Parts: sequence; structure tokens; C-alpha cells
Amino acid sequence: MASPNELQASSVAPDRLERFIRAAFLALGLPDADAATVARLMAEADLQGSDGHGVIRLPQYARRILAGGINTRPAIRVVQERPGMALLDGDNGMGHLVMRRAAVMAVEKARTTGIAWVGARWSNHAGPASLYARMPLAHGMIGLYFAVGNANHMPAWGGLDMLLSTNPIAAAVPSGDEPPIVLDMASTVAAYGKVKALAARGEMMPEGWMIDRAGQPLTDPKRAEEGFLLPLGGMQAGYKGYGLAMLIGILAGTLNGAAMGSDVIDFNHDDGSATNTGQAVCAIDVQAFGDVAAFKSRIDTLVRELRASERIPGVQRIWMPGEQSHQRRIAYARDGIPLSPKLLDDLGRLAQQLGIASLQETSHA
Repeated sequence: MASPNELQASSVAPDRLERFIRAAFLALGLPDADAATVARLMAEADLQGSDGHGVIRLPQYARRILAGGINTRPAIRVVQERPGMALLDGDNGMGHLVMRRAAVMAVEKARTTGIAWVGARWSNHAGPASLYARMPLAHGMIGLYFAVGNANHMPAWGGLDMLLSTNPIAAAVPSGDEPPIVLDMASTVAAYGKVKALAARGEMMPEGWMIDRAGQPLTDPKRAEEGFLLPLGGMQAGYKGYGLAMLIGILAGTLNGAAMGSDVIDFNHDDGSATNTGQAVCAIDVQAFGDVAAFKSRIDTLVRELRASERIPGVQRIWMPGEQSHQRRIAYARDGIPLSPKLLDDLGRLAQQLGIASLQETSHA
């Protein structure tokens, strides 16, 4: 059942949301092409239901740009390159720009090498991991994405010092008639963006997402700073999520010369410092392993077999990774993207600050 706040949400057409975001970034000093790219990717995040990483982040991005924490005109460049890999320096630009270029390079290289890996340093928050894992899909490729989160919300297993982030991983696998398989997950029980989204909607967290420093459940997202996120596996097997977070951080951060551990800047509280965010995209060309159509057909068969398998009593449907996001994408494209009253108020204040039309005015343009 929808919450009271969800029932009060206003729906905004994706293209109008994109125009509003683009206008905001133009006002903040991004070149037109860059503003358009970031706006498209942010609106796509909301379109697929990744509401913790879409337009909700716009006021924060604006604060960081205005405080000098993000370079609005970066010279993104290749600093290391071999046939099957590259390392980008993002020049502290918007992470969406850096990772889109990384994904494009990975696809181009994978056409020749079969598999290509492109890492990045001096990047920034780039939205949901699945945006970039999905980019190789259009080219008949499997996409992988890794990142170091932009604030440490988790200690080592058994510790109290915040030295690890949510460090997400995403994978996208092309299919035929079925929706693509898209896995997008944090190495914590829940991504911190979901905590922020619940706080913005005035809702509580499920028990098991966070605990306080005394080890007690923490369910009020507005008190999130009093505790920390639990790693995947929760209280029983959190050592697995802890190990995964550390490994992803090494691949996306340490390997690239980006921040990891105590070097990570908490961009929720520091608007002026460069975060040196580390990320990586890997593209795997299915054609290098065999016929693409045959592979997609096998994926369809696997999906249907899993979906049709016997269910536990009370389970109505077996979902594939990314299938619910796929359905939200269809519904939101048709009916509009729901935005909470609080978020609309926040965006209205930002529009006034930047001297641009509000989202409501943009929506009726």
C-alpha cells in the first residue's frame, strides 16, 4: 500500500524534469552539451525508480558547484592506456560526464579486445550504478560497474571507525524478448541514497538497515548520523558484505589512485573539497564468445525457467534483477515520475536561487 507521502506526490513528465535539470546546470555554469548529458542521466535515474540518485541530488550538486567543490568545465583526459584498458582523470568534473566517457571508451575498446576495463579518478558522484552498467547493452555487450561511495557509512566488520562506504556494484546482461538482467546493489544492506530518500519523504527505515554505535537498531533516517549502515548479510553474515565493500573499493579506488578508506571525503558535509571519487566500467563483448542472438535466446530461456520455478507459499512472483525497475520505467514514462512535496519545495527554492523557472512552471511550459 502506498504511504501518505507517496499519495501526495506530484507526477512530472520525464522530458520536463530533464529540461528543468538542464536549466539548473546551465545556470550553474556547465556548458550546454555537458548540462544536457547530466540532465538526461539524472532524469533517467528517476525514470527507473532510483529516486535516491536522481533529481533529489540536484540541490547537493548545486551546493558543491557553488562552493567550488566540482569543476564545471573539466578537461577529462586519458592518463594510462593499453588496448584493453584505460585510466581517466576526471579533472573533478561531474561524475556523470566522467563515467559516460568511461563507458563509451570501454565499449569501443571491447569491440577489438573482447573485454575492456576503464577506470577513473578525480571523478564525482555519478548517480545509480546501473546507468553505466546498462550502456554496453545497446552494443550487445555485458556491462559491469564499480565505485567507491562518496561518504563512509560503514566500519570494518566488528569495528566502529567509518572507513568503508556503500561501494556499489552493477551488472547488466543483454537478453532477447525478456527485459535485460540488471543487478544494481550496494555492498551494504541498503544504499545511503535510500536512507536520504526516506528521510525526504518523512518515512522510517526497516529494521536491519542501520544500527547505532551501541549495536541497537536505528530506524529513523533523520538520525542516520548516530549510527552506520550494516554490510550485506546483516548481523549474521555481514563479514561477506564487508569483504565485498573492501574489494570493490580496491578495484574502483585504490587501483585508480582515487580515494579509499580514510581518504574518502564526506560530500554530505563538505561542499568545497574535491572528492577524488574512483569508479570503473567493464564491457564484455558477447560476440567475442559466440553468436549474440543465441546468447540472448539462452538468457531468455533461463529467465523464463527461473520465473516459472516453484514458489514458496505466499510468494506471488519470482522477479529477475532489474525487472521491477524496467516496469517502473514503462509506468513512469507513461504516467510521469512521482516527486514528493518536500522535494518539490527544495527544487523550488533552488530554482529561485538560480533564477530559473520552477519545475512546476517548466512542467506547464
